[in-house]
Amino acid sequence: MIINKKFDYGNPFDFGRVSQDYAKFRDIYPDEFYKKVLELGICTDGQQVLDLGTGTGVLLRNMYRHGATFIGADISENQTEQARLLSKESGMDIEYIVASAETFDFPPNTFDAVTAVQCFQYFNSKSALPKIHAVLKDGGHFCVMFMAWLPEEDEIAKRTEELVLKYNPAWTGGGMTRKNSWGSGIDANTDVTPKWAVPLFETAANIGFDVNVKFTRESWHGRIKACRGIGASNLSAEEIAAFEEEHIAYIRTVPEEFDVLHYATILKLRKV
Repeated sequence: MIINKKFDYGNPFDFGRVSQDYAKFRDIYPDEFYKKVLELGICTDGQQVLDLGTGTGVLLRNMYRHGATFIGADISENQTEQARLLSKESGMDIEYIVASAETFDFPPNTFDAVTAVQCFQYFNSKSALPKIHAVLKDGGHFCVMFMAWLPEEDEIAKRTEELVLKYNPAWTGGGMTRKNSWGSGIDANTDVTPKWAVPLFETAANIGFDVNVKFTRESWHGRIKACRGIGASNLSAEEIAAFEEEHIAYIRTVPEEFDVLHYATILKLRKV
């Protein structure tokens, strides 16, 4: 469980509550996203990679075929259990540990890269960054990745956000734009090093790009059920059921298959 005043006015949330839905519906990053990661030289053959906030191991499972050796860490035992199960079912040899970005423990100079996908905003950077810096090899990289739908430009995302806020007005995860996302705290496509990274890291690459993510009615509903504003929140079972009923009624008005416009950012920081 996470309680942080920066999110949802301090209301608790726990993705472990929705681990099965998370495993089924949140493996959504398109091929273009993973291609960009590879082009930046992350998760490639021969690398040792630590993925913090790994959740159900989405990044590791999708990048496994490219030859890196992976360890995933997450604070949720339920998420870690799903990650192990999904990796085993796919015949992947990936190690997972239950640990946070502030408490993981590895020897210095162990990893070529450390990654954080859709989770860096939850880290205590003052505690986590020195640990990340220490476990990276000289010249190693810390890569922060994020992807958010754009409700100001996508009608389905807009209508869905309105329903989430109807049932959970404390949710602060909506309203994302290209200039306002949780990714790194700075604009993409600049060479600026974020203040929080200085003096441990410097920017090696910083990109942002639009992606259309494909959904069915079922997978979009599942994606929203597994978000911080609904299934991972402290809403009651009755409130979640009421949201589901109204959201399902809405998505029956859209095509069976559709795209939702997202904006993705990847910040690659070099250890200094």
